[in-house]
Order: sequence, then structure tokens, then C-alpha cells
Amino acid sequence: MKKRLLFIMPSLSAGGGEKSLINLLSRMDYEKYEIDLFLFNHDGIFLELLPEKVNILPINDTLEKFSLPLFRSLSTLSIHRNYSLLYNRFKYALQNRGFKNTSVKEQMNWRHLSESIPVLDKEYDVAIGFLEKTSTYFCVDKVKAKKKVGWIHIDYDHLGMDPEFDNGYFASLDHIVTVSEECAAILKRRFPTHENKIEVIYNIVSPKLITKMADMEEDVLENGPYKKINILSVGRLHHQKGFDLSIKACRRLVDKGYPICWHIIGEGEERGRLTDLIHENNLENHFKLLGLKSNPYPYMKQADIYVQTSMFEGKSIAIDEAKILNKPIVVTDFSTARDQIENGVTGIIVAKKPEDIASGLEKLLTNEELKSRLQYNLSYENLGTESEINKIYALCD
Repeated sequence: MKKRLLFIMPSLSAGGGEKSLINLLSRMDYEKYEIDLFLFNHDGIFLELLPEKVNILPINDTLEKFSLPLFRSLSTLSIHRNYSLLYNRFKYALQNRGFKNTSVKEQMNWRHLSESIPVLDKEYDVAIGFLEKTSTYFCVDKVKAKKKVGWIHIDYDHLGMDPEFDNGYFASLDHIVTVSEECAAILKRRFPTHENKIEVIYNIVSPKLITKMADMEEDVLENGPYKKINILSVGRLHHQKGFDLSIKACRRLVDKGYPICWHIIGEGEERGRLTDLIHENNLENHFKLLGLKSNPYPYMKQADIYVQTSMFEGKSIAIDEAKILNKPIVVTDFSTARDQIENGVTGIIVAKKPEDIASGLEKLLTNEELKSRLQYNLSYENLGTESEINKIYALCD
């Protein structure tokens, strides 16, 4: 008999955790497992990549009403005389305005959001909250399962959350999975009573698939009337990714006469601020926000250099993908950077300052021998992590 698994995610919009889930579900053995997926929002560019055998659970009526824009939600709940949920929707909106830290906001709002979600009828062998915060809280509070797993994709100390809130939920989990040794060490320091539950499973990346998808399109990075040096970064348009630093570093390089065009694949709440910053620095011809791309690999393959200017990461899937495509890489010195890059051997690690990012890039722009050596070293690395699926099977069995 097949084992019943449930995965929980907010949505399948662009993001490292979402891409990681798609890669995992694409590798699962559907002869052994029957897999359901609960999404709070049925949207996102990765929906089209979801394997056909994954069953997406419907959104219940009360969550649908709760998730409407505020005044529509309040009006709809009032018409249906659901006054308890009306109160929780109003409190949810107030707290959204009351907390500046988005992670704490999500924690505090769970008690209100959870009132719109009944416990699922179906019982599972394993339930996996595949992202920190709401997905994990749902897994604990709203699912009947023999085994429950929470998945942390980020450096916990940089989220600014209330660890006491999570401590109660972690106590109800059988396993706490994270994506790198450094992330695991941080969790063990922060939650010592749960140390024995914490384990590392790397994000699944497939060199064969990435190489195949990279060849699907040609000439995606236009050079215009003259040859440009194409730089690429991938990530949500969010403060965490440090794209304001990228823009300032780009200005420094353009001032020195380098014919660069820096492309960003991603979308998010900082688009307006970043667009203004590009305009303020007169970089419209040198810094491009490309939006979301379901297949970023042709862009990555055709770029001359890959850059990640993050403030913090768990384990960046985009860096692993750039390594697979043998790109010269510059990354900022976030806490888990050295889990992925050996400075001067497989990439360049720089401080989180525009001048240092520009300096690191300039080394690659002026030193072909260094650039070639980094690419040569990457070509001999074993970068596939498909075998991590066996750890997931062990977790489920």
C-alpha cells in the first residue's frame, strides 16, 4: 500500500523554497507514495512545473473568504454572519500594520488565520510543512499524521522571529529539517532541547536537467548596438537579497568605463524602490529588472558572471545552479556563503558593501586567468544532489 504524504506551502510563486519543492516532487517515487499538496494560494510560476501525480487540495470556503482583500473579506463574512471570523480578519489586518518585522507578523497572525482553516479530514503517514512559519504551524495544528516534519530554508537568526513561539511548535514535530550544516548549527544553538530532531537535507538540484533547460532558448540577453558584459542575479526583490547594493556597485563599475548590463530575475515588494534607485543612478541602460522567469537557465548560461549580494541565505539554490553552469561567481559574505563557495577557488566572496562588490567584479573583468581558473575548478566539482531524495525516503519510512 502506498504511503500518504502531505506537503504544505504558501504558494508556488518564485522563490528558493518553492523551487526546492518542485525539484523534490519531480524526483519522488509515485509507485511508493501518494502525495497531496496544500497551498494557501493557488498561484505562482512553478505551478506549471508541478508533476501531474501530485494532488493539489482545494482551498476551503472560509479560507477563501478570509483571504479576500480586507473590505471585501469583511463584507463577505458579515453577509454570511460569520462574526467570529470577521473579528479575526479585522485583527489580522490590524496586526499586519502593527508589526514591522514580517516574520513576527506572520507568527502573530497565525492564530487569526488559523480560525479560517478546519483540520483536514484525511489522515497521513507523513505531513511536511515545507517552509518555516505558517506552513509548519499548519502542519502541527491542522493535520492528522503519524509523523510531522518542519523544514527551515533560511538562517534562523536573521529572520528576527520570536523563538519562544516556534519552540512550542517544534516540540510537536518529529523532525526539523534544514538545508545546510551552518543552518543546522544555528538551530541547535537556538533550540538546544530539540537538537536531536534537527537534520540536514540539501536542496535537490539536477545538473542534467539544468543543462537541458539552459539550452532551450538562445539570445535571451540582448546586447544592443554594442557588446556588453552581462551580469546576472536571481532572487526575490526583497531587502534580504541586497539588490540596492548591486545597483550602487553597478554605478561604480559604469563610472570606470566597464560596458556592463546587470540583469535581475525575480519579483517582489521592492520593485518600486529599486526602480527609483536605478533611475536616480542613471542606470536604465545598465541595470534591468527582468521579472519572473519559469526557466532562468538560458539567462544564467548566457551571462558572463553570476552575482549574489544577499544579506543572508539558508543555502542558495541559485548559487548551486550557477556553479553547475560553470559561471564565475561573486557572493557577499553572508553566514552560509562558505558552505557553497571556496573563496578564490570556486568563486569570490566579498563584504556586503557596494565598493567591495564592485572590486570583486572588477577582478573578474580584468583577470581572464582568474576567471578561467574558477570555471575550471567548478567543472570538476560533483554538484548534483539527486541522491538527497534517499534521505527524504528514510524520513518518510
